[in-house]
Amino acid sequence: MTQQSPAEGSRSLPPLSDLERGRRVYRHRQARRSVAISLLSTVVFAVVIALVLVGSPGWQVTRDTFFNPEYFWPALPKVAEGLLLNMQVLAIAVVGVAVVAVVLAGLRSLKGPVFFPLRFLAAAYTDLFRGMPFLIVLYLIGFGIPALGFSDKPISVVLLGTVALILTYSSYVAEVLRAGIEAVHPSQRLAARSLGLSHYGALRLVVLPQAVRKVTPALMNDFVSMQKDVGLISVLGAVDAIRAAQVIVSNTYNYTPYVVAGLLFVLFSWPFIRLTDWLTARQQRREQIGGLV
Repeated sequence: MTQQSPAEGSRSLPPLSDLERGRRVYRHRQARRSVAISLLSTVVFAVVIALVLVGSPGWQVTRDTFFNPEYFWPALPKVAEGLLLNMQVLAIAVVGVAVVAVVLAGLRSLKGPVFFPLRFLAAAYTDLFRGMPFLIVLYLIGFGIPALGFSDKPISVVLLGTVALILTYSSYVAEVLRAGIEAVHPSQRLAARSLGLSHYGALRLVVLPQAVRKVTPALMNDFVSMQKDVGLISVLGAVDAIRAAQVIVSNTYNYTPYVVAGLLFVLFSWPFIRLTDWLTARQQRREQIGGLV
């Protein structure tokens, strides 16, 4: 008995029907039409906005104050140097937020009346720091802790700003993780316990990996928000991108350096924003496999 080669198997596939060919041609035509309409509408919208801005009475003053190239390029190196500090703070804060948020989510997922004090403390923590504005947390940590006098040496404002960032965003991420944990079907936990795993082992090896996959887009959104809020550490005196721009503005009386800082933050956040959109679209495609949508 002779075996059929892969090449012969692929040649044995039935050809496309005329109806399927027509459907594919129609879909390609609709895709090209949609792209053309999107490009045309974008160009028209951009032209209208440009005409409105340029035709406004105060456009000349606004352009010289916020979009002046004479101040843009000289301010770029100093503001970019300050952005490196923002990136360092963000890298440390991400690790701290991940650790604290996982602990909080685990505490809130504990069952039984004996663990009520731990659940209550975790809930109180998340309620407090989710409800309090981040700027107030910065003031409380940045100026309140040094005022306690625990150390004779001055505490780094960068360290204090990082602590405030961790305290605030760990409460957001903890609630996102808790929602992901509760979205995992209870049978997964019961199956893990039936195999001899402890509560911690089932949570770490079975439940938490599934929960993280379910809430990855939400976690990425919190990460993008944290990228923006890391610039607020400048209120404590840290010479980051915002503070560097503020110093230049105080010397030139021109607000173009603020625009430079804003554009650098956008460029810094853009890859993660696109990654978030891609992860969200991939998750939607996975959920719709086999569906009619």
